[in-house]
Amino acid sequence: MNWWRKLKKNSLARIGASLLLIFYLMVIGADFVAPYDPYASEMDGSLLPPTEIYFRNQETGDWIGPHVYPTQQGETDIETGDRELIVDFEEPTPLTLFAAGTSYRIFPLYLPLPPDFEPVEIFSGWEVDWHLFGTTGEAKYHLLGTDEQGRDQFSRLVHGGRISLFIGLFGIAISFPLGMLFGGISGYFGGTVDAIIMRLVEVLMTIPTIYLLVALAAVLPPTLSSTQRFILIVVITSFVSWSGLARVIRGQVLSIKQREFVEAARAMGGNSFYIILRHVLPQTATYIIISATLAIPSFILAESVLSLIGLGIQQPDPSWGNLLSVATNASILVLQPWLVWPPAIMIILTVLAFNLLGDGLRDALDPR
Repeated sequence: MNWWRKLKKNSLARIGASLLLIFYLMVIGADFVAPYDPYASEMDGSLLPPTEIYFRNQETGDWIGPHVYPTQQGETDIETGDRELIVDFEEPTPLTLFAAGTSYRIFPLYLPLPPDFEPVEIFSGWEVDWHLFGTTGEAKYHLLGTDEQGRDQFSRLVHGGRISLFIGLFGIAISFPLGMLFGGISGYFGGTVDAIIMRLVEVLMTIPTIYLLVALAAVLPPTLSSTQRFILIVVITSFVSWSGLARVIRGQVLSIKQREFVEAARAMGGNSFYIILRHVLPQTATYIIISATLAIPSFILAESVLSLIGLGIQQPDPSWGNLLSVATNASILVLQPWLVWPPAIMIILTVLAFNLLGDGLRDALDPR
C-alpha cells in the first residue's frame, strides 16, 4: 500500500478526489439536494436573480433569522434590458435546512378485471419530499436564480450533473475494455493479426471525434428522447476513442509477453486468450487506472460541446452542456450571468479535479 501513502501525501490529488466525491454524492442524491422539481415552472418567476437572504424583518427591523420574501419579475426596461423585481416585504418566509416539501402524487392500484374493462385507479395520496434546504412558506429560495421558464437553476444544475458526470464513467466502461482487448491481442499474437488491428486503429485515430459526433448528432431523428441521445453519445464516443489506448497496450504487451511467467503459462499449455486476460493485461493495470482517470474529462467535454450547440441532450432535460447553451446569447452574459457561470464553473472544476487525481495516481503508481 505504498502507493496509497504517496497518494495521500499529494495535496492536489486529495483536493481533486474531494471535489469529485462531493460532486458525485450531490448528483446521486439530487432529489434530496435540489430543493425543487427541475421541470417545474414558477408563475411570474422567470429570470429571477439569486434570492437574497435577510436576517431582520424589513418592515419592523426585528431579528427573525434567515428568511426570504416572495419575489416576482416586474416590467422590463426596453432601453437597458433590466427587469424590475417586485418583493413582498409583508410575508417573510423562514429558510431552513432539511425542509419538507409536500407534493400531490398518484399511487395507482389496479383490480383484476376482465379483459374488456379498463384498469381502475382506487387510491391517490400525498407524499412528503425531504430536501437539504428550502422554505416553509409562500416564498421560494432560488440559490442560483431561475431560467427563462421560471425553473430553479440550482435544481436543474444538480439534476443535470447526473448526465454530465456519469457519461464519462459509462464511456470508459465501453472504450477501455475494447482498447485493452484489441491491444492485448495485437501485441501478443503479432504478425498478420497485429498488422490488421493496427491499421484499423490508425484509421480510427484519423477521425476527428468532435466533428464525427456533430455530424452523427445532426442526422439523428428529432424524435429521440434525451435518454436515447445520451446512450448514443456514449456509444459513439466510446467506439472512436479506444484506438489510442490500444496502441499503448500493444506496446506494453510486446514487452510483457517475453517475461518468464508468460513463457511458463505457455509451457503449461495455457490458452492464448486465457494468458492474455489472466497474466498479460493485469500487468498494465497501473497505466489503465491512470489513463482512465485522465480520459473521463474528454467524455464530459464531448457531451458538453454537443449539448452546447444543441445536438446533445435536449430541453427540457437538463445537462451542464445545454444549461450552458444560453451563453450563445450575448445579452444573457450581461443581464443574467447566473445562468452561465454555474454550469461553466462545474465543468471546469470537474475536469480539473479528474486531472489532479490522475496526476496524483500517476506519481503514486508509476514513479518513473
